[in-house]
Amino acid sequence: MLPDRSFFNRLAEAAKAETLPRFRSGLDVTNKLSSGFDPVTEGDRAAEAAIRKLIEEHFPNHGILGEEHGDVGLDRDYVWIIDPIDGTRAFISGVPVWGTLIGLQKNGRAIMGMIEQPFTGERYFADQNGSTYSGPEGERRLKTRDCGTLSNAILFTTSPHLFTGLEMEKYREIERQVRLFRYGTDCYAYALLAAGHVDLVIENGLKPYDVGGIIPVIENAGGIITTWDGGRPENGGSIIAAGSRAVYDQALAILQR
Repeated sequence: MLPDRSFFNRLAEAAKAETLPRFRSGLDVTNKLSSGFDPVTEGDRAAEAAIRKLIEEHFPNHGILGEEHGDVGLDRDYVWIIDPIDGTRAFISGVPVWGTLIGLQKNGRAIMGMIEQPFTGERYFADQNGSTYSGPEGERRLKTRDCGTLSNAILFTTSPHLFTGLEMEKYREIERQVRLFRYGTDCYAYALLAAGHVDLVIENGLKPYDVGGIIPVIENAGGIITTWDGGRPENGGSIIAAGSRAVYDQALAILQR
Protein backbone atom coordinates (compact mmCIF):
# COMPACT_ATOMS: atom_id res chain seq x y z
CA MET A 1 0.00 0.00 0.00
CA LEU A 2 1.27 3.45 -0.93
CA PRO A 3 1.17 6.46 1.39
CA ASP A 4 -1.40 9.15 0.67
CA ARG A 5 -1.44 12.91 0.95
CA SER A 6 -2.50 12.78 4.58
CA PHE A 7 0.58 10.74 5.46
CA PHE A 8 2.83 13.26 3.70
CA ASN A 9 1.07 15.95 5.74
CA ARG A 10 1.87 14.02 8.91
CA LEU A 11 5.52 13.88 7.90
CA ALA A 12 5.51 17.60 7.18
CA GLU A 13 3.91 18.38 10.52
CA ALA A 14 6.49 16.27 12.34
CA ALA A 15 9.31 18.13 10.59
CA LYS A 16 7.65 21.50 11.15
CA ALA A 17 7.52 20.86 14.91
CA GLU A 18 11.32 20.65 14.85
CA THR A 19 12.22 23.34 12.31
CA LEU A 20 9.84 26.24 12.85
CA PRO A 21 10.56 26.84 16.56
CA ARG A 22 14.27 27.03 15.67
CA PHE A 23 13.83 29.44 12.76
CA ARG A 24 15.04 32.97 13.61
CA SER A 25 15.94 31.73 17.08
CA GLY A 26 19.70 32.33 17.14
CA LEU A 27 20.39 28.61 16.95
CA ASP A 28 23.84 27.04 16.92
CA VAL A 29 25.28 26.07 13.54
CA THR A 30 27.79 23.32 12.82
CA ASN A 31 30.04 23.46 9.76
CA LYS A 32 30.36 20.09 7.99
CA LEU A 33 33.49 21.11 6.09
CA SER A 34 37.03 21.66 7.35
CA SER A 35 37.61 23.94 4.35
CA GLY A 36 34.62 26.01 3.25
CA PHE A 37 31.17 26.32 4.77
CA ASP A 38 28.44 23.67 4.65
CA PRO A 39 26.15 24.39 7.60
CA VAL A 40 23.92 21.96 9.47
CA THR A 41 21.71 22.74 12.44
CA GLU A 42 20.02 20.87 15.23
CA GLY A 43 16.80 21.49 13.29
CA ASP A 44 18.09 19.54 10.28
CA ARG A 45 18.90 16.50 12.38
CA ALA A 46 15.77 16.59 14.53
CA ALA A 47 13.42 17.08 11.57
CA GLU A 48 14.88 14.18 9.63
CA ALA A 49 14.74 11.94 12.71
CA ALA A 50 11.04 12.79 13.16
CA ILE A 51 10.27 12.00 9.52
CA ARG A 52 12.22 8.74 9.59
CA LYS A 53 10.46 7.61 12.77
CA LEU A 54 7.03 7.84 11.14
CA ILE A 55 8.19 6.13 7.93
CA GLU A 56 9.79 3.28 9.85
CA GLU A 57 6.60 2.81 11.89
CA HIS A 58 4.18 2.79 8.96
CA PHE A 59 6.31 1.57 6.03
CA PRO A 60 9.03 -0.61 7.56
CA ASN A 61 9.76 -2.31 4.24
CA HIS A 62 10.64 0.94 2.50
CA GLY A 63 14.16 2.25 2.12
CA ILE A 64 15.26 5.73 3.23
CA LEU A 65 17.84 8.10 1.76
CA GLY A 66 18.40 11.08 4.04
CA GLU A 67 20.87 13.93 4.17
CA GLU A 68 21.65 13.79 7.88
CA HIS A 69 21.21 10.22 9.16
CA GLY A 70 22.46 7.92 6.42
CA ASP A 71 20.78 5.48 4.07
CA VAL A 72 18.80 2.29 4.62
CA GLY A 73 17.57 -0.23 2.03
CA LEU A 74 18.33 1.70 -1.14
CA ASP A 75 17.87 -1.53 -3.12
CA ARG A 76 14.21 -1.82 -2.09
CA ASP A 77 11.33 -1.13 -4.49
CA TYR A 78 10.19 1.95 -2.56
CA VAL A 79 12.69 4.46 -1.19
CA TRP A 80 11.99 7.74 0.62
CA ILE A 81 14.21 10.72 -0.15
CA ILE A 82 14.47 13.30 2.67
CA ASP A 83 16.02 16.75 2.90
CA PRO A 84 14.88 18.09 6.28
CA ILE A 85 16.01 21.67 5.57
CA ASP A 86 16.84 22.43 1.97
CA GLY A 87 18.44 25.86 2.06
CA THR A 88 20.14 25.75 5.45
CA ARG A 89 21.99 28.99 4.61
CA ALA A 90 18.65 30.72 4.14
CA PHE A 91 17.36 29.08 7.33
CA ILE A 92 20.21 30.40 9.47
CA SER A 93 19.90 33.82 7.79
CA GLY A 94 16.20 34.16 8.64
CA VAL A 95 15.06 34.09 5.01
CA PRO A 96 11.89 31.99 4.45
CA VAL A 97 12.86 30.33 1.17
CA TRP A 98 14.14 27.11 2.76
CA GLY A 99 11.90 24.07 2.87
CA THR A 100 11.49 20.46 3.88
CA LEU A 101 11.63 18.09 0.90
CA ILE A 102 10.02 14.66 1.11
CA GLY A 103 9.97 12.32 -1.88
CA LEU A 104 9.07 8.72 -2.63
CA GLN A 105 10.64 6.69 -5.43
CA LYS A 106 9.49 3.42 -6.96
CA ASN A 107 12.29 1.45 -8.60
CA GLY A 108 14.41 4.57 -8.80
CA ARG A 109 11.72 6.81 -10.29
CA ALA A 110 10.22 9.72 -8.31
CA ILE A 111 6.46 9.18 -7.95
CA MET A 112 5.32 11.33 -4.99
CA GLY A 113 6.74 14.44 -3.40
CA MET A 114 6.23 17.45 -1.18
CA ILE A 115 7.86 20.86 -0.78
CA GLU A 116 6.93 22.26 2.64
CA GLN A 117 7.60 25.83 3.75
CA PRO A 118 6.48 26.00 7.39
CA PHE A 119 6.97 29.74 7.99
CA THR A 120 4.71 30.77 5.10
CA GLY A 121 2.39 27.81 5.74
CA GLU A 122 2.64 26.50 2.19
CA ARG A 123 2.71 22.92 0.93
CA TYR A 124 3.27 21.82 -2.64
CA PHE A 125 2.33 18.15 -3.00
CA ALA A 126 2.29 15.73 -5.92
CA ASP A 127 1.08 12.21 -6.57
CA GLN A 128 -0.40 10.35 -9.54
CA ASN A 129 -3.43 12.66 -9.42
CA GLY A 130 -1.41 15.82 -10.08
CA SER A 131 0.22 18.62 -8.09
CA THR A 132 -1.61 20.74 -5.54
CA TYR A 133 -0.96 23.83 -3.46
CA SER A 134 -2.31 24.47 0.03
CA GLY A 135 -1.54 27.55 2.08
CA PRO A 136 -2.59 31.15 2.73
CA GLU A 137 -4.02 31.39 -0.80
CA GLY A 138 -6.31 28.42 -0.16
CA GLU A 139 -6.01 25.20 -2.12
CA ARG A 140 -5.67 24.75 -5.85
CA ARG A 141 -4.17 22.62 -8.58
CA LEU A 142 -0.67 23.57 -9.61
CA LYS A 143 0.09 24.27 -13.24
CA THR A 144 3.25 25.64 -14.80
CA ARG A 145 2.97 28.46 -17.31
CA ASP A 146 4.15 28.84 -20.89
CA CYS A 147 5.85 32.21 -21.33
CA GLY A 148 6.52 31.46 -25.00
CA THR A 149 10.25 32.02 -25.40
CA LEU A 150 13.44 32.26 -23.37
CA SER A 151 13.44 36.04 -23.82
CA ASN A 152 10.19 36.23 -21.81
CA ALA A 153 11.35 33.90 -19.04
CA ILE A 154 12.01 34.53 -15.36
CA LEU A 155 15.09 32.55 -14.30
CA PHE A 156 16.09 31.48 -10.79
CA THR A 157 19.29 29.95 -9.46
CA THR A 158 20.52 29.60 -5.89
CA SER A 159 23.80 31.40 -6.66
CA PRO A 160 25.78 32.05 -9.85
CA HIS A 161 28.93 31.66 -7.75
CA LEU A 162 28.33 27.89 -7.72
CA PHE A 163 29.10 27.69 -11.44
CA THR A 164 32.66 27.58 -12.72
CA GLY A 165 34.41 27.33 -16.09
CA LEU A 166 32.27 26.24 -19.01
CA GLU A 167 29.20 25.80 -16.80
CA MET A 168 29.48 29.45 -15.81
CA GLU A 169 29.75 30.53 -19.43
CA LYS A 170 26.63 28.59 -20.39
CA TYR A 171 24.66 29.84 -17.41
CA ARG A 172 25.63 33.47 -18.08
CA GLU A 173 24.58 33.15 -21.72
CA ILE A 174 21.12 32.03 -20.64
CA GLU A 175 20.97 34.74 -17.99
CA ARG A 176 21.70 37.39 -20.63
CA GLN A 177 18.77 36.19 -22.73
CA VAL A 178 15.98 36.01 -20.12
CA ARG A 179 13.67 38.84 -19.09
CA LEU A 180 14.49 38.65 -15.37
CA PHE A 181 16.75 36.62 -13.11
CA ARG A 182 16.85 36.21 -9.34
CA TYR A 183 19.18 34.49 -6.86
CA GLY A 184 19.04 32.79 -3.49
CA THR A 185 15.71 30.98 -3.46
CA ASP A 186 16.81 27.34 -2.95
CA CYS A 187 13.92 24.84 -3.21
CA TYR A 188 11.35 27.65 -3.17
CA ALA A 189 12.29 28.45 -6.76
CA TYR A 190 10.95 25.08 -7.87
CA ALA A 191 7.74 25.60 -5.92
CA LEU A 192 7.23 28.94 -7.68
CA LEU A 193 7.90 27.29 -11.04
CA ALA A 194 5.29 24.59 -10.35
CA ALA A 195 2.82 27.32 -9.37
CA GLY A 196 3.35 29.20 -12.64
CA HIS A 197 5.11 32.25 -11.22
CA VAL A 198 8.56 31.66 -12.79
CA ASP A 199 9.71 29.82 -15.88
CA LEU A 200 13.19 28.39 -15.46
CA VAL A 201 15.51 27.08 -12.73
CA ILE A 202 19.11 26.15 -13.49
CA GLU A 203 21.47 24.69 -10.88
CA ASN A 204 24.46 22.41 -10.48
CA GLY A 205 26.05 20.21 -7.83
CA LEU A 206 22.75 18.92 -6.48
CA LYS A 207 22.42 15.72 -4.44
CA PRO A 208 19.56 13.19 -4.74
CA TYR A 209 17.91 14.59 -1.62
CA ASP A 210 17.95 18.10 -3.16
CA VAL A 211 15.58 17.00 -5.92
CA GLY A 212 13.76 13.89 -4.64
CA GLY A 213 10.73 15.75 -3.29
CA ILE A 214 10.74 18.33 -6.08
CA ILE A 215 10.63 16.16 -9.21
CA PRO A 216 7.00 14.95 -8.90
CA VAL A 217 5.77 18.45 -8.02
CA ILE A 218 7.29 19.89 -11.20
CA GLU A 219 6.35 17.03 -13.53
CA ASN A 220 2.76 16.65 -12.30
CA ALA A 221 2.22 20.39 -12.68
CA GLY A 222 3.12 20.12 -16.38
CA GLY A 223 6.76 21.15 -16.13
CA ILE A 224 10.00 19.48 -17.17
CA ILE A 225 12.98 18.68 -14.96
CA THR A 226 16.10 16.86 -16.19
CA THR A 227 19.86 16.92 -15.99
CA TRP A 228 21.73 19.20 -18.39
CA ASP A 229 22.25 16.24 -20.73
CA GLY A 230 18.50 15.59 -20.84
CA GLY A 231 18.55 12.58 -18.51
CA ARG A 232 16.43 11.73 -15.49
CA PRO A 233 17.15 14.00 -12.49
CA GLU A 234 16.72 11.57 -9.58
CA ASN A 235 20.45 11.35 -8.89
CA GLY A 236 20.92 15.11 -8.87
CA GLY A 237 23.89 16.77 -10.56
CA SER A 238 23.42 19.72 -12.92
CA ILE A 239 19.67 20.31 -13.16
CA ILE A 240 17.34 22.32 -15.38
CA ALA A 241 13.63 22.77 -14.68
CA ALA A 242 11.25 24.64 -16.97
CA GLY A 243 7.57 25.43 -17.11
CA SER A 244 7.22 24.77 -20.83
CA ARG A 245 8.81 22.67 -23.56
CA ALA A 246 9.76 25.72 -25.65
CA VAL A 247 11.75 27.40 -22.87
CA TYR A 248 13.28 24.09 -21.85
CA ASP A 249 14.44 23.35 -25.40
CA GLN A 250 15.95 26.81 -25.89
CA ALA A 251 17.83 26.74 -22.58
CA LEU A 252 18.95 23.11 -23.01
CA ALA A 253 20.39 23.87 -26.43
CA ILE A 254 22.75 26.36 -24.75
CA LEU A 255 23.62 24.02 -21.89
CA GLN A 256 24.50 21.22 -24.30
CA ARG A 257 26.87 23.24 -26.51
